[in-house]
Amino acid sequence: MTPRPTRRSFLGTTIASTASAAAFGLASQTARAGETPSSKPLKLGLMTYNLAHDWDLDTVIKNCTETGFESVELRTTHAHGVEVSLSKAERAAVRQRIADSGLKLSLASGFAYHWDDPAKLRENVEGTKEYLLLAQDLGALGIRVFPNALLVEQGVPEEKTINQIAKAVAELGAFAADHGVELRLENHGRGTNRVTVVKRILDAADCPHVHMIWNCDRTDVEEPGFEANFNSVKDRIRHVHLHELSDLDYPYRKLFQLLRQNGYQGCCHAEVAGSEEPIRFMQYYRALFLALQDAV
Repeated sequence: MTPRPTRRSFLGTTIASTASAAAFGLASQTARAGETPSSKPLKLGLMTYNLAHDWDLDTVIKNCTETGFESVELRTTHAHGVEVSLSKAERAAVRQRIADSGLKLSLASGFAYHWDDPAKLRENVEGTKEYLLLAQDLGALGIRVFPNALLVEQGVPEEKTINQIAKAVAELGAFAADHGVELRLENHGRGTNRVTVVKRILDAADCPHVHMIWNCDRTDVEEPGFEANFNSVKDRIRHVHLHELSDLDYPYRKLFQLLRQNGYQGCCHAEVAGSEEPIRFMQYYRALFLALQDAV
């Protein structure tokens, strides 16, 4: 017996179908106007966690170019193997493969600066510097780092952790700028997923070279409200992580509107779960991305 669709699965299917139709209409309109989807200000890319976790670099490039994704953010520890252990020659080869593909490149680390252990903190700071040098060698635009938690439950005052993270990212932001790479702090982690907390870190860092990844976290809608949260950091956003665009609980349409109003022309990377039909999924995801962008 075929199972009856749930309300959520029905809505998800309906949204995807509507998006596909809207994107088809968009393609027709832009063709008449002498434009293409790639000329739109928001550029779609893939963050390889988790959809591309097991793909080698050739598969990442093939699947992104085949589905019209314009950039890629390679997550460390994944099967693509783009790590600081690469030799100079290997780095040059990866850089050339990415350049030949036409994709823009970013990297995503797991480095974090909340550690109460000074040795662990310094290990993460120095590790980030090595990763930034890798990014420079590969021609990557920027790297992702984490705050990554507030330790109030362990008895560490919130302000102490915020100032510690701020000091670390200020040091790293300056280092990144010296090497032509952006340091991007993502609103992610226990307590540090809140935009208000990341804003306090950015203010305390007081470094123009520390940027933000808008992570489309569920807490974005909390007080003082979605638009106020966005506006509080809008001048620091250099990158966006999108998740399931069919999620009706997150105001994606409003986000696209605010990004367009703010003149954002950077990359929006899909950070989504794996799929048994990745090409088909990526095609539908791009259709919905184009439809949302055209709807604002």
